[in-house]
Amino acid sequence: MITHSFYERDNRVLRYAETLAQRGDTVEVFALRGTVDVLREEIVDGVRVFRIQDRFGKRENSKLSFLLPLLRFLVTSSWQVTRRHRRQRYDLVHVHNIPDFLVFSAWYPKLTGAAIILDIHDIVPEFFSSKFGVSPRSGLVRVLKWVERLSALFADHVILASHLWLEKYTSRSASKSKCSVFVNSVDSRIFRPSRRVKSDRNPVIMFPGGLQWHQGLDIAIRAIAKLRRKLPEAEFHIYGDGNMKPQLVSLTEELGLSGSVRFFKPMRIQEIARVMAEADLGVVPKRADSFGNEAYSTKIMEFMSLGVPVVVSDTKIDRFYFDDSVVRFFESGNSDALAEAMCDVLCDDKLRNRLVRNASEYVANNSWEVRKADYIRLVDGLCPRDRQSAPATI
Repeated sequence: MITHSFYERDNRVLRYAETLAQRGDTVEVFALRGTVDVLREEIVDGVRVFRIQDRFGKRENSKLSFLLPLLRFLVTSSWQVTRRHRRQRYDLVHVHNIPDFLVFSAWYPKLTGAAIILDIHDIVPEFFSSKFGVSPRSGLVRVLKWVERLSALFADHVILASHLWLEKYTSRSASKSKCSVFVNSVDSRIFRPSRRVKSDRNPVIMFPGGLQWHQGLDIAIRAIAKLRRKLPEAEFHIYGDGNMKPQLVSLTEELGLSGSVRFFKPMRIQEIARVMAEADLGVVPKRADSFGNEAYSTKIMEFMSLGVPVVVSDTKIDRFYFDDSVVRFFESGNSDALAEAMCDVLCDDKLRNRLVRNASEYVANNSWEVRKADYIRLVDGLCPRDRQSAPATI
């Protein structure tokens, strides 16, 4: 597997890799290194992880600063994958975007018979347009759509993270017969409800994830300022990193919320799950007038799996997968509506209990345990027939 992300924090990549390793496949992952104290090579739960490029923080504010590390990772991963493939041939290479063109780092395994999966975590032309404020009709976006089509053509199969993106992607880049949808289901071994002990501490509202504009964290911070009029003891804990962090810190200070809004560094999946389980409320405040309108948020299912109620903006994607019985929706972009929604859930025990109960049923029917057999069938169907009697190398 090849991913321009941090393996230990990327639930989607972790889930695939561990599933295959548990059944006896040899799985190797080429990823980023997020801190100096993380090993460049180690075996994690049966998966050999190579951290082939450092990325200490997310601070890309220009198109060039965003592109150059991706190109460097393409070259580095291509070399490393080719070197490892010569030692022990891969049966399959599963490449995770962003970027789409990272799939070409598997050129040598493909030439020698390996199957290639391209996994679309985020649909790139729309992501780029939102991140840099570029018109969807611009030349750059047209180039990205061209790269998207070439990448889909190179891959033997394409996985998309939502049904909304399946429709968009197959309308311009690949046939439906070549594509599958695997939403960001939750690993129930990590995200499971724990017994909550009542305490006298202040109520904690939490957001874990990337600090980008489309995530709407500035809307949430403004909502906290309004929520404190009714719940002055409430705290907002933000775990993550991204190019919006300096602006979010400045906004917090400007609104006099330094004691109420607290910023924390990103954590490994297992660590953040324990922290999320202690929260009183999760919040996903994405903007509906941006890339966030169609970007599926795994955080919702993670909070639901932990028994923590969630307040969610009414984006197209979240209205598609959820309803008012499992989350408390609010009008996207409206800080007053968000403050009211947070107050409702924190102050109304009946509402909280109903959301948690219904969400638990939803999670049971939509967990990774339900879908992983489909992924294994996909992998086995793509691997060379002469190797299917033995554990695969991925």
